Amino acid sequence: MNDAAPSRRIWLCADDYGLAEGVNRAIRDLISRGRLNATSVMVVGPAIGRAEVTALQEVAAKSPRCAIGLHATLTAPFRPLTMHFRPVDGGLFLPFPKLLRAGLLRRIDPGLIEDELLAQLAAFKELFGRAPDFVDGHQHAQLFPGVRDAFMRAVQEAAPGAWVRQGGRLKPLGQLLGAPKALVLDVLSAQFRKRATNARIPFNPAFAGAYDFSTAPDFGALMGQFLEGLPEGGLVMCHPGFVDETLRSLDPLTTQREAEHAYLASDLFAALLAANKVTLG
Repeated sequence: MNDAAPSRRIWLCADDYGLAEGVNRAIRDLISRGRLNATSVMVVGPAIGRAEVTALQEVAAKSPRCAIGLHATLTAPFRPLTMHFRPVDGGLFLPFPKLLRAGLLRRIDPGLIEDELLAQLAAFKELFGRAPDFVDGHQHAQLFPGVRDAFMRAVQEAAPGAWVRQGGRLKPLGQLLGAPKALVLDVLSAQFRKRATNARIPFNPAFAGAYDFSTAPDFGALMGQFLEGLPEGGLVMCHPGFVDETLRSLDPLTTQREAEHAYLASDLFAALLAANKVTLG
């Protein structure tokens, strides 16, 4: 490590605030420790009442740098806020593979997507008293064909001061090919960045944090890889949480969330940030 290298300020963003009370508690705990500086909120989640919003606002207000964004949600097992939204499956959004397929086949009505996103942005403003600092997407749906243009229009209209999250990495080609999940995000993000640039909407210059949750890998080792080469203003996505019944009923990502929380709360993570000259402040 080059001691003369300047420090880098990055975003470490916990997704899914509002998904379950156990997820909310874990995110607030890490913000209070200075181990997160961003979280994105699911306004269609079951755990996003006034008390949960107030608790988040209070802990974020004590942080030197904590952004609160909208986690735009367009995939199952959640329900749209707009009654006329289509396509749906049993009243729920489509699962993300079906939504992606519909986008690739141009079977998505962008007007319906825009209406739903405007409704979610309005719900965020009602809950927090302001527009979000940034807007991203649950399961990266904001990057999908058929969604991304409507996403940009909704952000421009309802959150003109917000930045948006792209999911592309800045790494050598050899490293890009070794992670299939992240490679898909790289491909989808190329068009997303082009559209954001044309719309004059700012976005994070680089992204990290995608991995195969089902294999329960060593999250500390992964975090070291995520930070490697991440530029100033780059963003690392994470999913800390405490497992509860609501989480089990809605999401397959459960115990790995607790592993993420444990590492991010640890002295090992603080040492990793220092060794890489990375700051969240």
